[in-house]
Amino acid sequence: CWTDGQLRVTACLLNAAFFGALGSSFLYGYNLSVVNAPALFIKDFYNRTWIDRYGEHIEAGEATFLWSITVSIFAIGGLLGTWSASILLGVLGRKGTLLVNNVFAVIAALLLSLGEIAKSFEMLIIGRLIIGLDSGIALTALPMYLGEISPRHIRGSIGQFNAILICLGVFSGQVLGLPQVLGQESRWNFLFSFLALPALLQLCVLPCLPESPRYLLIERRDEAGAERAFQRFLGKKDVSQELEEVRQEAQAQDSQNTVTVLELLRTRAVRWQLITTIVTMACYQLCGLNAIWYYTSGILRAAGFAEDILPYFTLSTGAVETLAAIVSGLVIERLGRKPLLIFGFCAMAVFFSLLTVFLHFQDSASWFPYLSYACILAVIASFCSGPGGIPFILTGELFEQAYRPAAFMIAGTVNWLSNFAVGLLFPFIQETLESFAFLVFVVFCILGSIYLFIVLPETKNKTFMDICQSFAKINKIPPSQGHEFEMNLCITANNNIKDQNIKMESFL
Repeated sequence: CWTDGQLRVTACLLNAAFFGALGSSFLYGYNLSVVNAPALFIKDFYNRTWIDRYGEHIEAGEATFLWSITVSIFAIGGLLGTWSASILLGVLGRKGTLLVNNVFAVIAALLLSLGEIAKSFEMLIIGRLIIGLDSGIALTALPMYLGEISPRHIRGSIGQFNAILICLGVFSGQVLGLPQVLGQESRWNFLFSFLALPALLQLCVLPCLPESPRYLLIERRDEAGAERAFQRFLGKKDVSQELEEVRQEAQAQDSQNTVTVLELLRTRAVRWQLITTIVTMACYQLCGLNAIWYYTSGILRAAGFAEDILPYFTLSTGAVETLAAIVSGLVIERLGRKPLLIFGFCAMAVFFSLLTVFLHFQDSASWFPYLSYACILAVIASFCSGPGGIPFILTGELFEQAYRPAAFMIAGTVNWLSNFAVGLLFPFIQETLESFAFLVFVVFCILGSIYLFIVLPETKNKTFMDICQSFAKINKIPPSQGHEFEMNLCITANNNIKDQNIKMESFL
């Protein structure tokens, strides 16, 4: 695995990234899109169940309320999962949390797929809540796990497995939801049964892979276990350099246990890291991509496309998203996080503006709807070029080990609340502003780009301590504090050499 001093990606690292994401972020992406295709069948099931129970058709207002709850409770579950993740991460570790989380996925699959047979729409609603809980835990534990097991020069590429599998999950939900596959009245239950398959695959593979070596050494004080984990992930026997780096970080944190959310909010030394995380994660949702996903069919329908071809146009958006995420993963270590984020947000602002123009003048020419469709694809590709995955990577990179669980809890809370706000408010914004509704997202994209250009340092190929040092000036922390880690590293190395010399002299 070592050639000319360069570390190649090992099979162990790839398996951990892929199967970790398969049972986590893939399910999150799948559940973003899977309810779109069977929506009419589920609503009909709600109506039939209501008739069986009460002997009358469900009223329009109650039907809308039940469907809204079914869709939006996914975000509520995600928020609950985010809040509970830090407890699980501390007790079970990164890998252990991912494994236990699969229990929620299997339970949700059973509830969602058996709800019609049991004539209980409550089972569907509870199932959506539980799979949201699963997604909230997954989007906290997985980026943390991937960031801690990856060598720093490929940390971004490995971290992008999270975004790639989200996109692949969205695309899979679109494919399986086609009328020719499972998008039929007699088959829609199987769309939810599929949730159990990625979870079971992860349960089979992940136990054979190591826990995060940083977690083992810093939080469990298991140096032997950390050494074995590093050896498997890096594919080499001599991991003394990696161990020493983590060991010094552990020594620097001996007097500091894992901090709580309130302690993190009060800590001046990480204030701008926290603000940057909040801004980036808010822009991740408020940039408008979710509005595109939720209302793509309506946008294309309003643009004049025929009803029977809408599923295939929607399918192409998932394919473009997946391809863009893969390309981003291949170039992130060459171009860096900051340029990809700023480019993505700026490009989204441009294409949202063009989409507004084309939607406003769509009746002027027969080919204008195709320009609207092209802008939708461009918005999706722009999002996946950076904003779609890098916010999760940055949350893991901007904080040291003690702060990381609390930081992910805050980032996840912002993520899910923003997600809920977009789904709730965009229909009213669209109704008020009509074709100009997407200009709201242009504002968020531009403001986010300006902030990132001014504040965010580049984090590629840097240690966690180097990244924290990059914020020392803006946090008004003396630079000397940032060098303590490097000084400790040199002092410890010299002490080790002296100890070896003393032992050798005694032996002689």
